[in-house]
Amino acid sequence: MISRSDRSPSISCVIPAFNEARNLGTVVPRILATLTALSDRIELIVVDDGSRDDTTQVMQTLCAAHREVVYLKLSRNFGKEPALTAGIDATRGEVVILMDADGQHPVALLPDMLQKWRQGSDVVYAVRKTREDQSGLQVSLTGLFYKMVNFGNRVQIPANAGDFRLMDRKVVEALKSLPERNRFMKGLYAWVGFNSTAIDYQPLPRADGKSNFGLRGSLSLALTGILAFSIAPLRALTLVGMVLSALALGYGSWVVVDYWVNGIAVPGYATIVVGMMFFSGIQLLSIGVLAEYVGRIYEEVKQRPAYLISQREGGGLTPRVPAPGAMGSPSAHQETSLL
Repeated sequence: MISRSDRSPSISCVIPAFNEARNLGTVVPRILATLTALSDRIELIVVDDGSRDDTTQVMQTLCAAHREVVYLKLSRNFGKEPALTAGIDATRGEVVILMDADGQHPVALLPDMLQKWRQGSDVVYAVRKTREDQSGLQVSLTGLFYKMVNFGNRVQIPANAGDFRLMDRKVVEALKSLPERNRFMKGLYAWVGFNSTAIDYQPLPRADGKSNFGLRGSLSLALTGILAFSIAPLRALTLVGMVLSALALGYGSWVVVDYWVNGIAVPGYATIVVGMMFFSGIQLLSIGVLAEYVGRIYEEVKQRPAYLISQREGGGLTPRVPAPGAMGSPSAHQETSLL
């Protein structure tokens, strides 16, 4: 057996991209240069999530110039989570790295990540030091989200940890075995477990352009995360129902006592109207929360694929050429079985 400390693993890097044509021309060669210094067997998989710019032309040029680059074009825009899933499914390396296409994830951290893998970590994930590039509202909502999704859960999702991470092949296979369609990757990373190590990082400025993932996208992803990994909203509705029932019982008792002590009083019209509107609102809110969960169940039972690939280009990871006389060695067999 060869220990991790002595191995030069094959590396797959996955980059989801949506309208990042102006960044890919500089980000992809930069990542390739770093990966080449880390291993002699690499592949860089760019997943085009239905881009409407010149991403296809840029990637065709990069695939022609670099045999290690693989271009996967999805049939439409499925979202970042399905795009990540498509890239993860296509990887063949012993180590898989996930990065963004905007250049904000520093490639200088990759050697440190790989070193921690050699020391025994199955997952090495990067945690943002600050969120200075986001508005105060978005920072507050992000903090509230992590509190809600982790409330009462055995599986705790690390706050401020994104998709920038390195994973061992066994972690990747565990992720690939999860069949759900409504995928919240940050939650899935935490759910599969394994030996994980966190490292801090400061996001770099975008190479070009503005982020395509704004407040609206963040709220949608947060809703998916809460519904996929937490039943806190359902528990909150149960608690609200119990409190309102107790208040109604107390108010009813007070009315009965007041009737016997002070006689019959004429009820107020405003009190009746406000009470009806309040309880109607609570009922509609409860139905809405239940509908969100039922809607997710409906999406799952249809069993539609999370993504569809319309085009693939590039070579990717090539088989390692064994040394003379090593064709029957266990390590050579292991490398071949990964392809």
